[in-house]
Amino acid sequence: MAKKVLLLHGWGGSDFPHWQSWLAGEIAKEYGCVNFLKFSNFDAPKLDIWMKELLTALDDFRPDIVICHSLANTLWFHLCHKKSIKKIEKLYLVTPPSLTCKVEELEEFFPLTPPLNLYAKDTLLITSTNDPYLSVDEAQNLQQSLHVTMKVLENAGHINADSGYGEWKWMLKEVQSALAL
Repeated sequence: MAKKVLLLHGWGGSDFPHWQSWLAGEIAKEYGCVNFLKFSNFDAPKLDIWMKELLTALDDFRPDIVICHSLANTLWFHLCHKKSIKKIEKLYLVTPPSLTCKVEELEEFFPLTPPLNLYAKDTLLITSTNDPYLSVDEAQNLQQSLHVTMKVLENAGHINADSGYGEWKWMLKEVQSALAL
């Protein structure tokens, strides 16, 4: 049975030319099973609505691999605090914002503590040396709190289309490797 990949975007979405939309297309091109969930009102997200949408996607799609970008990481952390969910094989936490993020439109998502259980057999935290939403020190603290492996990209900003991440071939190879296991 083919493994399933669930992509979760952050605040403002991750439509073309963002790497998540590119990655979804690349996985689908190879007849992969992918769900690129579109959360409601992604410019003014509501925690309770996004949580319900995520739980529905998890129940209906039953992913093996989940790839979170930005605010989706925070949503995943909230889920881990509130629910016992089925453990997935691989979790990618790409550029999570600071757990004390002060963006007014997102205030109901913060502050937050790292969860004790990420409900994943393996997790990779991917950050950048110049992410405007998470400092290097905060990333290191988060990695230690979560007890996960971390990959730090040099000057990659928020690892989004604005910082040049449309096609992200490294991530495609990484996911293909996880799909092959």
